[in-house]
Amino acid sequence: MSSPQPEWLPELIALLGPSNVSTEEGTLAVHATDKWFASRTPEVVVFAENTAQVSALMKFATERRIPVTPRGSGVGYVGGCVPLQGGIALSLARMNKILELNIADGLAVVQPGVITGDLQDAARAQGWFYPPDPASLRECSLGGNIATNAGGPRCLKYGVTRHYVLGLEAVLADGTVLRAGGRCHKNKTGFDLIGLFVGSEGLLGIVTEITLRLIPHPPLRAMLGAGFANFAEAATAVQRILGSGHLPSALEISDRFTLQAARNYVGEGVPSGDAHLIVEVDGQPEAVPLEIENLRVLLTGLGALEVSTAVGDAECEKFWKLRREFSYSLRATGLTKLNEDIVVPRGRLVELVTFAELLQQESGFPVACFGHAGDGNIHVNIMVPDMNDPVQRERAEVALDRLFHQVLALGGAITGEHGIGIAKERWFPEAVGEGALSTHQRLKAALDPLGILNPGKFVKAG
Repeated sequence: MSSPQPEWLPELIALLGPSNVSTEEGTLAVHATDKWFASRTPEVVVFAENTAQVSALMKFATERRIPVTPRGSGVGYVGGCVPLQGGIALSLARMNKILELNIADGLAVVQPGVITGDLQDAARAQGWFYPPDPASLRECSLGGNIATNAGGPRCLKYGVTRHYVLGLEAVLADGTVLRAGGRCHKNKTGFDLIGLFVGSEGLLGIVTEITLRLIPHPPLRAMLGAGFANFAEAATAVQRILGSGHLPSALEISDRFTLQAARNYVGEGVPSGDAHLIVEVDGQPEAVPLEIENLRVLLTGLGALEVSTAVGDAECEKFWKLRREFSYSLRATGLTKLNEDIVVPRGRLVELVTFAELLQQESGFPVACFGHAGDGNIHVNIMVPDMNDPVQRERAEVALDRLFHQVLALGGAITGEHGIGIAKERWFPEAVGEGALSTHQRLKAALDPLGILNPGKFVKAG
C-alpha cells in the first residue's frame, strides 16, 4: 500500500513542472539509499535541471519547512544522501553538462551531475588533466566529489578535490544563490567560502556549478607492482620509496585477505605474496624510465618476491583495473563490506594493520585492508555475513567502535574521503573535539536555521 501523497505536491508540480517531480514507487526506492545499508523513502523526488529550479525549490521548502536531501549519483558509502526525514530527495543527475573546457585559462566549468571520469576524458582529449580519481570515477558525480572532498590514489602527488576547485555556485537553504571564487588560480578575496562548502555533505548548501582547475597531462606514466611476503615489508617499502626522494603519483597497498578475494574473483593476474604495492610515476619521457628502473632496483633490494612493470596508458590501466576490482572482489565474497576509509599517520601503517588482525580475532569477522599507503588513507573493511542478524550487527558495531577509537588514538582521522554521513555520526564529536563541534553547529544554524538541508545527519541546527 503506497503512502498518501503530501498536500503540497500539486503546488510543487506547478512550480517546477510535472517532468521534474516524481512520486513513482520505483523512483522513490532508488532515491531512498546509497551503497550503505541505511534506507528511508522520500515523499517526492525532484529532478533539477538548472540553478533557478534549485533556488525556487529551496524557497518553497523553507516556506513549508520541508526537508530536502540533495544527492548526486548515490554511490556513497556512509548514507550521506539517505533522506532520513523523508520530504524531498533532490537529484542533480540531470545537471550533467560540461559547460566550458578552457585550456587557455586552465579550467573547466561543470554542472554537479557530470561524471568524474567523463571530465577526465574530455580534458585528456585536449592534453590536459583533472587528477582526482576516486575508484568509482566512472559512476560518481563531481557534485558528490565536492560534497565529500573526494580523493583517490593520485592524492599523494596531486591532492584531493578541494585543491582543484577555483570557484563554485551554491544555493542556500532559503534559496539564496551565492558565487565563491572564480576563474583565477590565485584568489584571496574574503573568507574561504569554497572550503566551507567542499566537504560539507549537503548540510550547508547545494552546489549547482563548479569551476575546476586543470593541469597539463603528464606525457608519460609508468607503474610497478611488487609482491611482498607480509604487510610489514610492504609498509617498510613505502617509507623507503618516499625517503629516497621519489614522489609517486600513486602508492597503493593491499593485504592478504584482499589479494585472496581478488584471486577468487578475478582469477589470473593477481600477484604472489601476502601484501602488494602498486607504484605509479609520471613525468617527462626521458625521466620516467629511469625512475622506474631505480624503483625496481630499490624494491628488489627490499625483498620483493616479484616486481612487474608497465609503461604507457594502456599498460598502466591493466594495473589499475586490478586495483579497482578489489572492492568488487570483496563484495563477491557474499559478505557485507563495512568500508571504513580511515586515515593514520603514514608511519603507523603497520600498527594499524596489526590492530586489524587483532580485531579480526576478537570479532570473528574477516578484516581486509587496502588503499592509499602514500597518504595513510587505508580502507579497513569489516566483512560481516549478515547485518540483518541482530547478534552479528551488534558484534559489528562493537568492532567499528574499537576501530575508530584505535584510529583516533594513533592520531588518525575517521574518514579521508567518504565523509561522515550517518555511518560515522556517533564518532564525530570525539573526532573533532568540543570547540570544533560547536563551530560546526553554529555554521549550520547560520546557513540553515530551520535545519531542512540534509537533516538528521552529523551536524544539527539549533
